[in-house]
Amino acid sequence: MDSWSQFKKASRMKVIPVMLIPVALGALGSFVWTGRFNAWLFILTLIGAGSAHLFSNMINDLWDYKNGTDDEAKNNVDAISTNSGFLTNGKWSMRKFEITTWTLFGIAALSGIILSIISGWWAFIFGALGGLIAYFYVAPPIRFGYRGKGYSEFAILLSFGILPVMGAYYVQTSHMDIRALLLSLPIGLLTTLILFNHHFLHWQADRLAGKNTLVVVWGEKRALRFSRILLLLACLSLIACVLAGALPPYALLALITVIPLYMVYGRLQDSNRSEAYLPLMGASTKTALRCGGVLIISLIVQGFIQSM
Repeated sequence: MDSWSQFKKASRMKVIPVMLIPVALGALGSFVWTGRFNAWLFILTLIGAGSAHLFSNMINDLWDYKNGTDDEAKNNVDAISTNSGFLTNGKWSMRKFEITTWTLFGIAALSGIILSIISGWWAFIFGALGGLIAYFYVAPPIRFGYRGKGYSEFAILLSFGILPVMGAYYVQTSHMDIRALLLSLPIGLLTTLILFNHHFLHWQADRLAGKNTLVVVWGEKRALRFSRILLLLACLSLIACVLAGALPPYALLALITVIPLYMVYGRLQDSNRSEAYLPLMGASTKTALRCGGVLIISLIVQGFIQSM
């Protein structure tokens, strides 16, 4: 495996669209609502946000490994590991993993500084908040991802919804807009759903390692109920965006993308083996990506219609 392929696997680059989609939505919101769109600022925002996301993935793996959570998942016969495996399987040394992780942080920080100089200091604030959330999600002394009181779910909503959408909009316009906040909710909630559902794959190992996710605290039955509620909230927020004028009416076509995910819930029992949750994870990811894609296309179409 060449170095680039190793980096992609170690950073779990395949999931980076869940960060790039909200950035695109924020920038396109500026295009539709104000007519402003700077391609260079958009590219730099994508680089910064993408690097921050990969940093988040790797710092999460790093601290889960140090805390023993990943080893517990590896050794538990009914747990499905979701880390990269580069530390647990000894593919990379700790030093190499740390250097790569902090290099990504440096790229994200530099991008944020440049954007704040060009667009305003709030661009740096958005990026800094995202960085702090990414680090302290699993790092001591806070480790709010281990506390099981909904802190981690709120952090994901911020990191993959509110901050990137509003941040990308601010970079283009240098001001805030309530429509950007509304626009962040559907994709933010769907991404939160992905991260919430992935806990089902190894919740028993998490419990043994002291990682108190909501699935560990509530148990499968109650957690599955909350999972469905998150999906409902995402749908309702999309409708609210249309009613508030943040999205055009034909963006409601995105609601079709949730149907396959809704069908998966019907095949789950109150208690299931870890493997039974793989379809739920797959459907959650596809729903977020497909819904985000439909929203992006709807904003592009709306922008060009208005410019004609």
